[in-house]
Amino acid sequence: MTESKESTVRLLITCPDQPGIVAAVSGFLHGKNANIIHSDQHSTDPEGGRFFMRNEFYLPGLDLDGLDKLREEFEAEVASQFIMDWSLNPVWIPKRMVILCSKVDHAIMELLWRWKRGDLEADISMVISNHPDLRGAVEHFGVPFHHVPVERSLRGKVAAEDKIMELINGQMDIIVLARYMQILTPDFVKRYSSRIINIHHSFLPAFIGADPYRRAHERGVKLIGATAHYVTEELDEGPIIEQDVIRVTHSHDVDDLKRLGGDIERHVLARAVKWHLEDRVIVDGNKTIVFRR
Repeated sequence: MTESKESTVRLLITCPDQPGIVAAVSGFLHGKNANIIHSDQHSTDPEGGRFFMRNEFYLPGLDLDGLDKLREEFEAEVASQFIMDWSLNPVWIPKRMVILCSKVDHAIMELLWRWKRGDLEADISMVISNHPDLRGAVEHFGVPFHHVPVERSLRGKVAAEDKIMELINGQMDIIVLARYMQILTPDFVKRYSSRIINIHHSFLPAFIGADPYRRAHERGVKLIGATAHYVTEELDEGPIIEQDVIRVTHSHDVDDLKRLGGDIERHVLARAVKWHLEDRVIVDGNKTIVFRR
């Protein structure tokens, strides 16, 4: 990547696999005088499978107007021929990110710390919480904090989500649930499809739902984990982006599991968010393709 990120673009592609895709894409970019910096690809099956590609390239002098023209030309000359789902994303414009949290701080503090030191390519526009507890910690990072309480009834939940959408006002590319202990309504999830990332304190698909550490302790597990996934209407069933585990023993109680698991949660969530921001994740049905360096 160029140091300044100016005129650098990421191209994501999903399409039916067939011969000539790589040649067509690289030939198009060469014809525009673009220099490919990184290129990754994956096929589920060379005969009748799905093809996935991530290209990062530098095109001298490219600005937003030029990018719009490039999109039109790519659709006409390449994408339409290969029936592609694709996107061209300018690296020099940080993605707009909103974080939702409750009372637990380890996941959100990890995100804010990494963002502050420049590890996350994002503009964190605000943090929204259903509790006021983390206001001071969040505002210490210079990020606006909004308290939106959630009543237990469905009407209260919908009212809270309406307030959240009012605050966001459409100005976001990703919503991160950093231990936001509320189940989102299907309407909210549908509005932000493949843009909501959640951290679940379990190695999914084990222990879906609430209180997974207690249920893991009751089962006497020898491994606990955490899972970052996109949110869908089905609870904890969304496409998985990243997971990790740690060994535990019979001597650990529930509080020990929560403490040990919290460390995994914050790292797993941070990696998943970073990969999303860097256009490394492509959703493929109930799975993801993650192009990692």
